[in-house]
Amino acid sequence: MSHSYDVGDQVICQALFTSAATGAAVDPTDVYFQVKDPSGNITTYHYGVDPEVAKLAVGQYTATVNIDEAGIWYYRWYSTGIGMAAGENVFNVKSSEFD
Repeated sequence: MSHSYDVGDQVICQALFTSAATGAAVDPTDVYFQVKDPSGNITTYHYGVDPEVAKLAVGQYTATVNIDEAGIWYYRWYSTGIGMAAGENVFNVKSSEFD
């Protein structure tokens, strides 16, 4: 786990989707972002439907997570159709002496 944040931070999660054949950036048919908070609540966002997911450039997507709880957070990017792929990552949110 390489990143640690504080309650109240906004964490920017990014994804890059590429063609398995060529390695070139590609826009998948559908792009999804999921986040699981330390309490186990999972929220799913869909690019083009939910404003939390934005496209930066061809194949590059970003999502902003508002941190409201200390502990281990998990997130997952996945896509369907053209450019189908998936990847997961994790980050830690430190507890505060002020909570």
